[in-house]
Amino acid sequence: MSDSMDSLQHKMHTAEDLKSVVRTMKAIAAGSITQYNNAVLSLDDYYRTVRLGLTACFVNHEIYPPVWTDKHNNTRIFIVFGSDQGLVGQFNQHMQAFIKEQDLKHKKESANSNTLLWTVGERIRAGLVSAQFNCTNNFKLPNSIDTITALVSDILQELEAYVEQHNIADVYLFNHRPKSNSGYEPILQRLLPLDKHWQQNIKLAQWPSNNRPQLLNAPQATFLALLREYLFVSIYKACAESLASENASRLTAMQRAENNIDELQEKLHRTFHHLRQTGIDEELFDLVGGFEALSNRSN
Repeated sequence: MSDSMDSLQHKMHTAEDLKSVVRTMKAIAAGSITQYNNAVLSLDDYYRTVRLGLTACFVNHEIYPPVWTDKHNNTRIFIVFGSDQGLVGQFNQHMQAFIKEQDLKHKKESANSNTLLWTVGERIRAGLVSAQFNCTNNFKLPNSIDTITALVSDILQELEAYVEQHNIADVYLFNHRPKSNSGYEPILQRLLPLDKHWQQNIKLAQWPSNNRPQLLNAPQATFLALLREYLFVSIYKACAESLASENASRLTAMQRAENNIDELQEKLHRTFHHLRQTGIDEELFDLVGGFEALSNRSN
């Protein structure tokens, strides 16, 4: 009986220690979500400013966007953000299914389409390679808000170098985005080409005042500088949203783990009290039996 009681007490202490770890991980995940969400929100104002700058370039000047893609080419690049951390549920698997769905859609539109995947994270890359996707580039996933800038710079350098040597049709960003209530969802954004539809949206953007914008000099150089910032912010935002979604998934997983631990603790406590009561009852029966035996001898 004592061994069983000791074993149960050990399990109860272990469950309490594990619950403490889970609570700590929940707090870290919640703090990370806030950090990455604030980064995304702060980018919105900057992104709006960059778009207004691009609008100013188009309003009074003849601007020539760089031709980085070829509409007659069937090669597409998917830049995919995944997760290399544990305890994130089906985070990478959901993204893989979404990519497969979009790839099939593109192949229906163009039978000769060729998709190249640039992955951010080793685990998402391994899963996509296993699914027979052509993963040509891989980037290290940032582990903090401070390292996102270096990643985005690396992606842009690789992209510029690639399109200088190869013709491509489109470039898409794939990432998870947090939902307003809870959880996350996979999304895609067309990064390139800077086609007429993109230019028209930029030109029609509403200017915040009645005064028409003007550039003092070098409109083409100004446009190219703003364009680099536009691409930079687009990729940065996708990465920050993915990291926020990853921590949201981890927070959900930790909440489930905490609920499971609570159930386990309740079960262990019931079993412990049952064994304890059983031991007390047995001792009482032994005392009563001994008392009755002594009484019979006296008579």
